Amino acid sequence: MKSLFLLLPLLLAFTAPTKPTRVVFFGDSITEAGARPGGYILKIQEMLAKQNRAADYELIGKGIGGNKVYDLYLRMEDDVLALKPDVVVIYIGVNDVWHKSTSGTGTDAPKFVKFYEALIRKLQAGGSKVILCTPAVIGERTDNSNEQDGDLNAYSTMIRELATKQNLPLVDLRKAFIDYNLQNNPTNKDRGILTTDRVHLNETGNLFVAEQMLAAIEKR
Repeated sequence: MKSLFLLLPLLLAFTAPTKPTRVVFFGDSITEAGARPGGYILKIQEMLAKQNRAADYELIGKGIGGNKVYDLYLRMEDDVLALKPDVVVIYIGVNDVWHKSTSGTGTDAPKFVKFYEALIRKLQAGGSKVILCTPAVIGERTDNSNEQDGDLNAYSTMIRELATKQNLPLVDLRKAFIDYNLQNNPTNKDRGILTTDRVHLNETGNLFVAEQMLAAIEKR
């Protein structure tokens, strides 16, 4: 009988349900839409379900339209750290670039990097693994004629450098979208390939991002 009691904790350890990996997707309106029907976050869940792995992950979208990197920093405590996520996917940068020309409220490069680094440090201090993403597109033309191509390339380079410097996983959506459009946009359209309006994802775009995101989450 004594040996049975000694073995009980070991038996319970083998039979106890595994806690799902909690993943928070942290970003702007693209991520906000990603948590709605047809969005990339729900598509990730569907992909996991097809593999009988839906119970392995808890996916949470925390996107707010118009957000820039400093908005994420300001709401990180309540919206992300309070949830105690295992993984946080940071997908930000479009508005930091786009709003420079539309409203003059974008984020200058040095400030962008500082806030991004502060985000990473605080998320890691809270015990989360962090995955970075480059901003994809503001216009899908393939001849470098989209107005914000230069800044998007520059800000994507900054994020790539942060990922390399801190040895973090990277979902390079900027590169992936450019490569996809080079193969699938022969008439050089500015939208309608992966986006509805040059920025926000259509059905194909949501599936494309879901595939990129899931691969990074599984490799983390």
